[in-house]
Amino acid sequence: MRILLVEDHPELCEWVARALRQGGYAVDVADRGDHAEHFLLTGEYDGVLLDLSLPGKDGLDVLRGLRARGSRVPVLIFTARGSVDDRIRGLNLGADDYLPKPFELGELEARLKALLRRSAGHTPVVQLGTLSYDTVSRQPSVKGQPLALTPRELAVLEALLARIGRPVARDVLFEKVFSMDQDARQEAIEIYVSRLRKKLEGSGVVVTTVRGLGYLIDAPPEAAA
Repeated sequence: MRILLVEDHPELCEWVARALRQGGYAVDVADRGDHAEHFLLTGEYDGVLLDLSLPGKDGLDVLRGLRARGSRVPVLIFTARGSVDDRIRGLNLGADDYLPKPFELGELEARLKALLRRSAGHTPVVQLGTLSYDTVSRQPSVKGQPLALTPRELAVLEALLARIGRPVARDVLFEKVFSMDQDARQEAIEIYVSRLRKKLEGSGVVVTTVRGLGYLIDAPPEAAA
């Protein structure tokens, strides 16, 4: 999943971005409101973590413009502005949640997971063949046993499970796995898809390459036989 982190405090930004990347998210970072708006106009994100007091453009103005364009990407505001009026303004402009600073990283991650889950309309557990994926804990398992995946393998699995039975283009997978500041080529996706295939062997779940369209995850009867 791809997240836009908008925060102008360098240490806090680095702390949050590192934790999210370790959790399997692709994270793009903007330290100005006008830069964040440019990212939102040119890229697709699964979620936005938005500070309010930003150089270039205020966070509330960024949020206002985002919703005016019809985007429904979930937005979690986190800010030192702790007044009730600021919270009301943010929520009325279309924010999905509000977390005052200082905050615990665990709470931020939990709230982000909840927003992404609600936005995608996920049921708590996705079942495919003998593969189960708990969208709350982000833990996959096969036949009841935890499936060990690297953060990037997990990101590929999540993107594929969001479109079971339908192909996901390689460039879409790339955006879900890598942030803009990471030096990688689209061909790298093939490596993570290959590794995921190997780890899913015996689960009844198959990741198929659809020529010209991308990759598709499903559990055909013949694969489970």
